[in-house]
Amino acid sequence: SVHIAGTKGKGSTAAYLSNILRSEGYSVGCYTSSPHMLSIRERMSVGKMGKPVSSNALNCLFHSIKRSLNEAIVLENGCLSHFEVLTAVAFALFAQENVDIAIIEAGLGGARDATNVISSSELDASIITTIGEEHLAALGGSLESIAMAKAGIIKHGRPVILGGPFLPHIDRILRDRASSMFSPIVSASDAGVRTSIKGIGTFKGRPSQCCDLVIELDHGSQSSIELRDLNLSMLGTHQLQNAVTATCAALCLRNQGWRISNGSIRAGLENTFLPGRSQFLTSKEAEKLGLSGSTVLVDGAHTKDSAKALLETIQTTFPDSRLAIVVAMASDKDHLAFAKEFLSGKQLEAVFLTEADIAGGTSRKTSATALRD
Repeated sequence: SVHIAGTKGKGSTAAYLSNILRSEGYSVGCYTSSPHMLSIRERMSVGKMGKPVSSNALNCLFHSIKRSLNEAIVLENGCLSHFEVLTAVAFALFAQENVDIAIIEAGLGGARDATNVISSSELDASIITTIGEEHLAALGGSLESIAMAKAGIIKHGRPVILGGPFLPHIDRILRDRASSMFSPIVSASDAGVRTSIKGIGTFKGRPSQCCDLVIELDHGSQSSIELRDLNLSMLGTHQLQNAVTATCAALCLRNQGWRISNGSIRAGLENTFLPGRSQFLTSKEAEKLGLSGSTVLVDGAHTKDSAKALLETIQTTFPDSRLAIVVAMASDKDHLAFAKEFLSGKQLEAVFLTEADIAGGTSRKTSATALRD
């Protein structure tokens, strides 16, 4: 298994790595904590095709482990969370399908997360994507405490891939934890990693960025790769970094004996697309919204760092275009930090503030009036 934690980039990195392994022919189970767009089934995919679990299979799985869940609820004094139940269902699904490898995304933090039950013997690698100021109160109140929480997924003797780039003192916290666990470190921000975005075009009917990606790590030829004219359908330098992190993880697995060709790495990266991650709607989709002739970008950015990444993507892709934004956010997000970062970088034609139900309910949504204020 591969266990992934981090403030941002977990879902994209998990998708990239899962598709790399599927391109090689492996049966992969992928469990993501990232919010789903349309159906909770999106959080679990299995097999060589990576299709979301079916509604019937999900229902049967839930009923098959219901007794165990009820026992756990009693042990936890009725405090078993929605995410803990979902995690149990995902693990049961992967066991039932006998997948070759499971890619597991942590929910909140890492050390005390529901997914952090994987032993060293069951773990092929850990990945920590980024460290940022989200869920501060729940994770100790500081960037340093967040880093310590995420580093809790590092297991004794098992390699860890560090995405980054990280602030120097955060990088030191992660490396010190890895050193204390005798865990080899693979850095996706190493001097041996060289990337560039050569331009924006179209690939398989979607907007894409054409990139060069060269990785030369100090772990032998199995840990090196050169991919020229790589087409990524998820745009932005942050998505290129997520692709690098996933590639470093694939090279780490290859170094352990997993069969993963350079061709499968390229195919996996180029075939990865997630809705709501730098997603440009097609002309037909835009037309259905009454926006014929407009370029519509859908993205789940909601933090200061993700606002910066989104703005960079827009400025790189459409530097001279007029821009209007539609915003809806959950109540537990730092709306002011997001707005300051995004509004400082580009003149907007209009800002539309609206509301969206969160997880099918209204308890966490922010009113448009509150966003305006």
